[in-house]
Amino acid sequence: MEAATGASDPNEYRTLISDLILLIEKGRKFAIREVNTALMVTHWFMGRRIVEYEQKGKARAEYGEALLERLGQELASKYGKGFSERNLKLMRQFYIGYPIRQSLIAESEIALWNEKNSQNLLVIDEMRKSFPLSWTHYVLLIRIEDPQKRSFYEILSIQNHWSVRQLSREIDALLYERTSLSKRKELVMAKANENPIIIKPEDEIKDSYILDFLDLKNEYSESELEDALVRHIEQFLLELGRGFTFVARQKRFVLDGDEYRIDLLLFNIALRSYFVIELKLTKFSHAHAGQINFYVNWVRDHMLPHVENGPFGIILCSEKNNTTVKYATGGLSNKIFVSQYLIMLPKPEEFQREIEQGRNLFLQNRLNHETNIHHANEKSMLPLKKSNDGRIEIKKKGEV
Repeated sequence: MEAATGASDPNEYRTLISDLILLIEKGRKFAIREVNTALMVTHWFMGRRIVEYEQKGKARAEYGEALLERLGQELASKYGKGFSERNLKLMRQFYIGYPIRQSLIAESEIALWNEKNSQNLLVIDEMRKSFPLSWTHYVLLIRIEDPQKRSFYEILSIQNHWSVRQLSREIDALLYERTSLSKRKELVMAKANENPIIIKPEDEIKDSYILDFLDLKNEYSESELEDALVRHIEQFLLELGRGFTFVARQKRFVLDGDEYRIDLLLFNIALRSYFVIELKLTKFSHAHAGQINFYVNWVRDHMLPHVENGPFGIILCSEKNNTTVKYATGGLSNKIFVSQYLIMLPKPEEFQREIEQGRNLFLQNRLNHETNIHHANEKSMLPLKKSNDGRIEIKKKGEV
């Protein structure tokens, strides 16, 4: 074998193989990035050229269906269905929805692909920075009309390295709408704009989690649910949100001779905190809050390594009543969250109805809170009078 490979040391040969494999993988990734950049540049400039032709110097474009149909027929016959009428519409949307530094584009007078021209290389570099995702990602994104909603999904895709499939799933699961009552949207936008907001656990925890990736049947046990979550731990952590990492499953500890087990123990890097996860197939009960609070207390005192922030608890249950949650978790020394899980993606109209109910509840709670503060302030206002010498004094009881 040594003679065949020419290697006197087998370890040196294995190192050589590893180095070559690494070079091949890096080369492939580089090639994919460059192909993607070329694709993005081509599609963006094609969209720009179509818009310019349609506008003909006017401030607003008049959409030319007949023009795109004719262009699609000619280009598709020569270059394939990637340049069909439908895809030309997407390119046009891409240009309109994603403007980049126009001054740089305007300065480039020579043909785009003339690599000897340094200005065109700057244009390509600008496109690479502006569009780090694949063209297929942007095909999904440009269909979202709301610019803030589109940016929300784009930023999360970049931050979390979402595949096209994952992005599509999050859009279908109405992630943007589900986080509309928290500061999570603001956190995502602020990070993108380098304007950091202090992260709080309540900003990161969702009211409901979609676990459709588990492929569970209608009837399953708690252990089967846990098994499925561990098998699909990467997707589960993505659904939980930014910064979650897996620590342990069925974390065992003993107190006074009694054995206890925590279903799942996670760590959140951004919050620098442990998260105790308890799974419940039933509707939330006040007893669940006491159980997880007990576990969270143990994690705080005994879990190593110790971290700077205290642990939190999340109860994932099949159903919950917000009033029960309020009274069961109120006054606890630890922050306990109760979230509902769904193993199938609801119909959009059902999802929208739940979101609307959550929004109404949120607004009602805020109104009640502000009303209570107003009443408290009124009660705290002492009756005052001005004395003969100009001093402010408190009126005596019964004094007018």
